[in-house]
Amino acid sequence: MEFQYPYLLFLGDARDQLAAKTANGVRVWRPDWCLGQFRFEDCKADCGVPDMTIEEAAEAGVKTVILGVVSRGGVIPENWINQLVKALELGMDIASGLHTRITQIPELVKAAKKHNRSLHDVRHPSREFDVGNGINRSGKRLLTVGTDVSVGKMFTALAVEQEMKKRGFDADFRATGQTGIFIAGSGVSIDAVVADFISGAVEWLCPENLENHWDIVEGQGSLFNVSYAGVTLGLIHGSQPDALVVCHEAGRPHMRSMPHFPLIDLPTCIDVNLQAARLTNPDVRCVGAAINTSRLSEEEGRVFCDKISQEIGLPAVDPLRDGVASLVDQI
Repeated sequence: MEFQYPYLLFLGDARDQLAAKTANGVRVWRPDWCLGQFRFEDCKADCGVPDMTIEEAAEAGVKTVILGVVSRGGVIPENWINQLVKALELGMDIASGLHTRITQIPELVKAAKKHNRSLHDVRHPSREFDVGNGINRSGKRLLTVGTDVSVGKMFTALAVEQEMKKRGFDADFRATGQTGIFIAGSGVSIDAVVADFISGAVEWLCPENLENHWDIVEGQGSLFNVSYAGVTLGLIHGSQPDALVVCHEAGRPHMRSMPHFPLIDLPTCIDVNLQAARLTNPDVRCVGAAINTSRLSEEEGRVFCDKISQEIGLPAVDPLRDGVASLVDQI
């Protein structure tokens, strides 16, 4: 799916800052696209952009209202619907990262049809895909992989794209999750694609391109997390990566929500991901590690990254604290 910016970040009555993490991610990485935020009086979240009414957003030139929050109980409250109908009437589209499909809410569907506006359910792909074919294609691709879920794969991919563009590279971030799609303005929520078509969906997402063009593909899951390894493998085969960056969180004791599975070491993680990637690109290589050291002090983080770098023989950095220049140097 693909939608227009600038955005209005719809925070509604978010119960805390964490509930608005998707909207806040968009604000951090695409500040120029975010003209304002809409909040009810009892909203406990703030993305640090101007507060606007729906009318003010339309007057300011907003093209899409982004539902970038987790609602109570996962449903869209009635007071949200009234405001969203108003947005459609005033010429704005709506894009939602919620599990609840806005394309199944009668009031929104009716208003969108009447005013020729679009509704986007970001978690649910709006098209069908072919199965993957693994045929070699032009252009270059980098994929972020990880020792586990939620270790910074999206953040790292965006940081790499930013650093490459700063150096004059022809590079584009390719989103595979709802937050990434809002940030990129397009993409495929890959965990909602039927398993047989995951690699084909990724081939569609980053197709043939100019020889020196880089697609920076947002990773999902981990080959070592039993819940999501299948999504990861489809991403690896479909992206046909030339380069991998392995992501890890320092101090995590075990797989997220699974204390019966210890975390894997980085050398093993790199070897297994490279082995899987060689099926569609025999020349793939790992260019380094991105480490989330937020559990550690800055000094402890530097020591940890140095230790990992020695273990893998490649640069290891915290993208937030150190940047990713040394990873791009490898490319």
